Amino acid sequence: MEVLIVDCQYDFIDGSLACGHSEEAVKNIIAFINKNPDAKIFYSADNHSPKHCSYIPNGGTWPVHCQAGTHGAELHESFFTDINNPSQRPNDYTTYYKGENDSVEEYSAYEAKNLAGEKLCDILGHEVIVTGIATEFCVKESVTALLESGRKVTVEADMLGWVDEKNHKKTLDELAKMGAVIE
Repeated sequence: MEVLIVDCQYDFIDGSLACGHSEEAVKNIIAFINKNPDAKIFYSADNHSPKHCSYIPNGGTWPVHCQAGTHGAELHESFFTDINNPSQRPNDYTTYYKGENDSVEEYSAYEAKNLAGEKLCDILGHEVIVTGIATEFCVKESVTALLESGRKVTVEADMLGWVDEKNHKKTLDELAKMGAVIE
């Protein structure tokens, strides 16, 4: 079993782009991981410079968020402290960074890279469970890319955070129509 945890970073939990159900999503993800100690866990993380095109001050749509080296860019501490199996915690090889090119808005984690330069799309197997934040943006685009690559994708609805609950539900319906299994 392979699980992709999308962008469970402080700016999306309680920071500049805080999302609904995000704290609950993190707790549910950790409970799921602890019930599945043999699952391979992969993390994605926005990792922007101050010049990133997505920021409002730079002409983008979003407030400053997930700026490299800030608390807001960090994965929630519970992933480091509450996961029983140390090999399932975030590390240099299981954390994949995206949004590092200042001129590209990169919602999908599909081509995110770890510190060894490996792309997530080259590492993930054929069946992937996707969880994380936010349903309507980074989760949606990651699931879409995975489906387009021919992978079987299951989305765990109770392990998601969202910008708007109505759009979250609409996005889950769209993903189901594209072939994702929604649980």
